[in-house]
Amino acid sequence: MASLPTDYLYSAEHEWVNSTDVKPGDVVRVGITQYAADQLGEIVYVELPEVGTEAEAGEPCGEVESTKSVSDIYAPVSGEVVAVNEDLEDSAAVINDDPYGEGWIYEVRVTEAGPLMDAEAYAAENDD
Repeated sequence: MASLPTDYLYSAEHEWVNSTDVKPGDVVRVGITQYAADQLGEIVYVELPEVGTEAEAGEPCGEVESTKSVSDIYAPVSGEVVAVNEDLEDSAAVINDDPYGEGWIYEVRVTEAGPLMDAEAYAAENDD
């Protein structure tokens, strides 16, 4: 598995949160992992959640479309979406190129963290 940022937390559905200690009130960025991007192939479109909507941990809150398939983006935490990465509207492929940086998808003000794991646990679960 490609190198994972160790200062992020990960969901079983292959999303990341840019924090290792998610607490209510925190604003965190969310994206999909390199593993997910590689499985999807070339990403051509992202349906972003709307600012102001409530994301619920474990529930879909957007979609990623690739040349292979369409996949839901699952919220790794619950809370209000406070920002989206509008650059993805013009260049969704940045998710493939830089999933942990410029390929972030949205920011959320956390009300509750979902089940998240550290990089080591995520890598062990997805080692193929």
